[in-house]
Amino acid sequence: MEENKEIFSGKTFDSLLKDIYDNSKRKETQIQILITELKPMIKNIGDAVIIVPLIKDYMEIAVKNDEALIKMAAIVQKAQGRGSDEGNLLLTEEEKKQLIEQVEKVGEISNE
Repeated sequence: MEENKEIFSGKTFDSLLKDIYDNSKRKETQIQILITELKPMIKNIGDAVIIVPLIKDYMEIAVKNDEALIKMAAIVQKAQGRGSDEGNLLLTEEEKKQLIEQVEKVGEISNE
């Protein structure tokens, strides 16, 4: 598979994998900082009931974003693998639909 072949404007498969890794590490650090900053604010069970769901929501958004990027990478990898075997990089209509859905999900998650 050609990791340096551009899959869309300015993005190679290699750089997509690096983005997935970097996003995961950055989110991990952000979540740790968020928990550290919010922990002193929890003085009683009422405070926890308010703050803990906020942390949970933030973590879920991070996980969904990473999942969408990983699915995109899997589709590209499959297409590139098939391209090297068959001499083309064409996606099936179903794969195009999946890729568009994943891109839209990433956009929705980023806007939240």
